[in-house]
Amino acid sequence: MTITTNTTETFTPLPDHTQLPCEDGTFVKNFQEHPQSILLTDSIRPVLEAKHPDGHYCIGQDSGIYWRITDPPLKGAEAPDWFYVPNVPPSLEGQPRRSYVLWQEFIPPQIIIEFVSGNGSEERDKTPWKGKFWIYETVIRPAYYAIYEVQKSSVEVYKINGGHYELMPANERGHFPIPELEVELGIWSGLYGNMELPWLRWWDSQGNLLLYGHEQAAQERQRTEQEHQRAERLAARLRELGVDPEELAD
Repeated sequence: MTITTNTTETFTPLPDHTQLPCEDGTFVKNFQEHPQSILLTDSIRPVLEAKHPDGHYCIGQDSGIYWRITDPPLKGAEAPDWFYVPNVPPSLEGQPRRSYVLWQEFIPPQIIIEFVSGNGSEERDKTPWKGKFWIYETVIRPAYYAIYEVQKSSVEVYKINGGHYELMPANERGHFPIPELEVELGIWSGLYGNMELPWLRWWDSQGNLLLYGHEQAAQERQRTEQEHQRAERLAARLRELGVDPEELAD
């Protein structure tokens, strides 16, 4: 559709998320990437809900970010493995986003994370207009860009500074602080699902691991059991002293 004004100019509206492809037909590269994305999302969601009580944020998992108009359209998009955008509504006009279109919403992601499945050259490619690193640094411009390599049990985190990414040093815990979210990003080795691997995870600013749903439930069960055991020990001690715990309760 074109819009004609009372001048000789005509304007063609830019496509929105409903008019752009949302998939390229390729497979997820390995079986670890999907649970890794879920782990990152599940554990940080309480932080984001506290930060955004209005619910205005979005998380993309292997979802497209359109940064320029090309033919075919997919050549103008990157699909990070995981990213977070603050201060945007969770849906547009009642529809879930099919992709994130920069010329439609303008707010860049706060952090983009790529999971390396090859040798890492794709994620570090600085070739102008083609390389993933160049596109993130120059056009999409998330404040933080992380490159996670499960095979090396490592993560690199870059922070934008003066228009360019600088590699961040780890803190004393071996984590990378994201002060805007009051969290840290780092490597945790352990069992998640049925795979024991060096997983990428979040910690709070005091170094406490942010738990995902199953861990939270297990922690609550443990806390309940500990309280029950304390109550039983107290009741036993009262009986030794000749006091009926039920009478005290009454």
